[in-house]
Order: sequence, then structure tokens, then C-alpha cells
Amino acid sequence: MQTVSRNGSNWYLLQCKPRQDERAQFNLLQQDYTTFRPQLMSERIVRGKRLKVLDSLFPGYLFIQLSSDDNWAPIRSTRGVSRIVEFNHEPAIVHGQVIEHLRERSLKPVLPPANHTLEPGETLNIVQGPFSPLEGVFMSMQGAERVMILLQFLNRQQHVCVPLNVVERQRQ
Repeated sequence: MQTVSRNGSNWYLLQCKPRQDERAQFNLLQQDYTTFRPQLMSERIVRGKRLKVLDSLFPGYLFIQLSSDDNWAPIRSTRGVSRIVEFNHEPAIVHGQVIEHLRERSLKPVLPPANHTLEPGETLNIVQGPFSPLEGVFMSMQGAERVMILLQFLNRQQHVCVPLNVVERQRQ
């Protein structure tokens, strides 16, 4: 059994109903509960436009801070909440250090490392994977860890999305 934190409260994990993380968090905040839903900025293409959106780091889950004195009963009937995650028939306690680490990580913008700043039109070599010996032309970043490149493949030009770690700049 884990010990209770200094201020008498612990963090617990809630499972939400499908696609209702935001709704559950909103309703819990309206009831004066302290919640945390880690989010990261990501890019999506919606109707042909590249948009930056906030996505849940753990879709379907959120954290709630409670003490033994708090009223836990309304949580189960809150719209969007499915259940309190339990282990051995007791609510699972999440260490405060884990929450702090997640807070730090979720506040930092996700950017490609500085040494990976690529310019459109730059020639890249694919060094791993099924396209390994081929070279292509950098088109754009696809999120933080993937790149879109243009390959001359099967007698025509193909747009291919590959992980950033399998390409390197062509040595001159």
C-alpha cells in the first residue's frame, strides 16, 4: 500500500467513456475536483489543411486528485466518466512525481531536434527500411517524427512518408 502525500491527497486514474475525456474533465471541474489531462500538440490534415491540434496523451483516461475526506460518490455518476481504475479492489494511486513529469512534458512544444531542420528540395538518403538504398527529395515534415519525401520509384514519382530516423542528408 502506498502512503498518502503530505497534503493528504493523492492522484488517481479515471477511465472515461469513449471520446469523452474532455467532457469528463469539464464536468469534474464544474464539481470543484482537481483534474489533469496531459495533452500534446500534434499536426493533422483535416479537409486538405494542416492543423495543429491538442491531443490527449492517454486517450480515454484522465487523472484526478482526491483525499480520503473528499466525496468520491459523484465521480462515478459524472457524465463522461466510466470508472475509477482499480488494482486489487482499491483505487490505483499515481505518484505525484509521475504527474509532475507529465506536466513538464505536456507543456513543452513538440519540435524536431535542431539538427533535423530540413529544407524543402533537399536530397536525402534512406538508410534503413524497405526503401534503404534509395534517395529522395524532402517535401515536408509530417508531425515531429516523420518526413514526406518524393522518390523516383517504379518508373514514376511517389510521395512516401517515412520516420525521420531512417533518413540522412546526402553527403557532398
